[in-house]
Amino acid sequence: MSFLDGNNSGKVVLITGAGGCIGSALARNVVRSGANLVLLLDHSEQNLYEIHTELSASGSFSHLAILGDISDEGLLDEVFEKNGPGVIFHAAAFKHVPLMEANPIAVVRNNVLGTRTLASAALRHGVRQLIMISTDKAVNPRSIMGAAKRVAELILLRFSNSATRMSAVRLGNVLGSNGSVVPLFQQQIARGGPVTVTHPDSRRYFISLAETVELIHAAAALNEDAGLLVPELGAPVNILDLANRLIREAGRRPDEIEVVFTGLRPGDKLSEDLISATEWLEPTSDSRLQKINGPRPSPSRFDSAIELISQRVGARSLAPLVETLCELVPEYQPSETLLRLLNGELLVGAQHGCAPNAQS
Repeated sequence: MSFLDGNNSGKVVLITGAGGCIGSALARNVVRSGANLVLLLDHSEQNLYEIHTELSASGSFSHLAILGDISDEGLLDEVFEKNGPGVIFHAAAFKHVPLMEANPIAVVRNNVLGTRTLASAALRHGVRQLIMISTDKAVNPRSIMGAAKRVAELILLRFSNSATRMSAVRLGNVLGSNGSVVPLFQQQIARGGPVTVTHPDSRRYFISLAETVELIHAAAALNEDAGLLVPELGAPVNILDLANRLIREAGRRPDEIEVVFTGLRPGDKLSEDLISATEWLEPTSDSRLQKINGPRPSPSRFDSAIELISQRVGARSLAPLVETLCELVPEYQPSETLLRLLNGELLVGAQHGCAPNAQS
């Protein structure tokens, strides 16, 4: 069953981060699926222009390009009142781990408070369903991006009810997405090397863009209260093995292209997990997806913590902000780079550690 079947409110679909890699792939798919109207929301003018131009050139006029931010409550109210979306695909997020380690307040404002603003608007306007694209970096996070996405997951679990179902799908690295390791390696190989790998034992889960879109649609089509979901992603891939395979596929021998180990970047881990030690899996009605269950903070404690996060982001109080994140996500271990920011050894927004090494 398609997410557009049944309730006619599903015929109007809002996609946040619509100009990004996943958002634009969803936009193309939703347009083909027969939605009456696809609302494309993005704060990047260029990204929004590109997906709007592409869809218009393909003969699709069932979309509306909206330049704006998920943190803009007034804009969201206006969009919802005028267009009445029934389904939201929430793909808007800051995701580049080292860059976010150097800009921690920005990532919390966007990924946490933006998600809260969007979820609150969805509740106020009776949106039937909200599905967020989450990440394996939300599990046992080492980066503030991962911790922020974990809090965003908890926001959806807190706000979801029988009238407005909210869920999130945890995914690994999406092949071909902006900043993905594969196109970076291919560019480095085309230049004759070197290929930059963070660590010889670095491993990551990978998923194709087509599979990503399929799974997000599958999550939207679930009839049950899904909550937090994860697909079967197979075994994690060794990044060094991946680099050598791409070298061979380019018609070169591994000994012809130098591989340089650059060291783990700020916020990186050697490997990612799909669930934490305190979580467990249950089947859903779709064999491709499993439901993640686990402990949650009490509603009153959670609401108080989110309000503290909002105040501390507004005051740009980084140390208290990180403290609150650690209380909400006790498995979060801030990186050395973030600890140096807290100690005043680095400037907020500094480019330290953010060179474009391999995205592992």
